[in-house]
Amino acid sequence: MAKGIEIRQAHFPGRAPIDAYGNGGFRFADMSHRGSILCLPSGIYGWEKQEDGSLTLDDLSRVLDEAGDIEVLLVGTGKEIRPLPPEVKAALKERRIISDPMSTGAAVRTFNVMLAENRAVAAALIAV
Repeated sequence: MAKGIEIRQAHFPGRAPIDAYGNGGFRFADMSHRGSILCLPSGIYGWEKQEDGSLTLDDLSRVLDEAGDIEVLLVGTGKEIRPLPPEVKAALKERRIISDPMSTGAAVRTFNVMLAENRAVAAALIAV
């Protein structure tokens, strides 16, 4: 029996700097991804988040699952800086994760520097 196209969640199994961003996506590790991404210790994942919605705990469930390996979470909130909702900030703090919301461009640049310094950094980057 022939199988159709199998759709799998986008995932790059490793840590890599972000080479470029814009036009609704990101470039990293000689690949490109259209849409938002989560950069975690376990890899880079496609993330179904857009600028127009408020961030929820559910949106960051994968981040919370890997909390033991993350000291700093950079949150690229799009073109504009938007504060994190209090319940999200509290959940991250409870897991000893420092959260820092900033524009996506600033988050990409900061992530790359911290990654180069071998820091326990993660990033939630909303595509612009």
